[in-house]
Amino acid sequence: METRATAGGPLLFGIQTVQSDPWPELVRRWRWFEELGFDSLWLPDHLVKPFTPHVPLFEAWTTLAGMAMATGRVRIGVLVSSNTFRHPGVLAKQAVTIDHMSGGRLELGLGAGWFVAEHEQYGLDFPEPVELVDRFREAVEVVDRLLRHEVSDFEGTHYGLRGAFFSPRPVQLPRPPLTLGAHKPKMLEIVARYADRWNSIGTPAEIAGRNAALDAACGRAGREPASVLRSLLYVPAQYPDDDPWQSVDAFADFVGRYREAGMREFLFQPPGNDRAEVVERIVAEVITPSRLAGVAGE
Repeated sequence: METRATAGGPLLFGIQTVQSDPWPELVRRWRWFEELGFDSLWLPDHLVKPFTPHVPLFEAWTTLAGMAMATGRVRIGVLVSSNTFRHPGVLAKQAVTIDHMSGGRLELGLGAGWFVAEHEQYGLDFPEPVELVDRFREAVEVVDRLLRHEVSDFEGTHYGLRGAFFSPRPVQLPRPPLTLGAHKPKMLEIVARYADRWNSIGTPAEIAGRNAALDAACGRAGREPASVLRSLLYVPAQYPDDDPWQSVDAFADFVGRYREAGMREFLFQPPGNDRAEVVERIVAEVITPSRLAGVAGE
């Protein structure tokens, strides 16, 4: 199975749910979002939930494995895996397993890690920024190399592979699409070299500036900028002045502002069950028409 192209086409819309509800409710919600027609469904990767730390939270990758079996069409992923939690070789094995479980629907997300409190609580090292980025750079190369080859060698400062045999091969060839979360210049250089999708969060002005920086980084890496899908994540706690789920108009306005800043994919943490009706209206009145318009415009 070949991976889908990242450039061109209609806008894409996905949902990121936090794995705090009881398991039957998590499954119910994912199946509902799939039935509504969202393109992708995601989980965050945390051991303790930021901003509201005293709520239950399942582990992301084991939850995703269950969701691979509970869904049948939608693309699925972790947005994004914290590199500080797992050796990249182990992550690659987890990824190829879920790629098979899902029938080739995995989107592989990876980030450097950021939430210091959960590292302190669980006794995990959290390096200084320079080392954090260096570890991430090596980890992305390790994951990319393992997923592309049957046998891999790598000798880095932080990670190493010595004749690492990697089988089975992914369902998606040459590997599942790689999503990298990044905001700053050094991280964007890594995105430009390896990513199929870049995901970020910020104001329209910040996003526009990062888009321009990524374009330049792609040029230095010898890649077409359009080969990297530009993706925005909406988390309510980080957008205190925006509530795109307030109404159809609010959702359309939010998407329009970030579309102008260069984003083509929009991933949202959803509202509660009491606002299901507005979600259905937004799908019918904004998402479906924008998708049809994008296809017609190709």
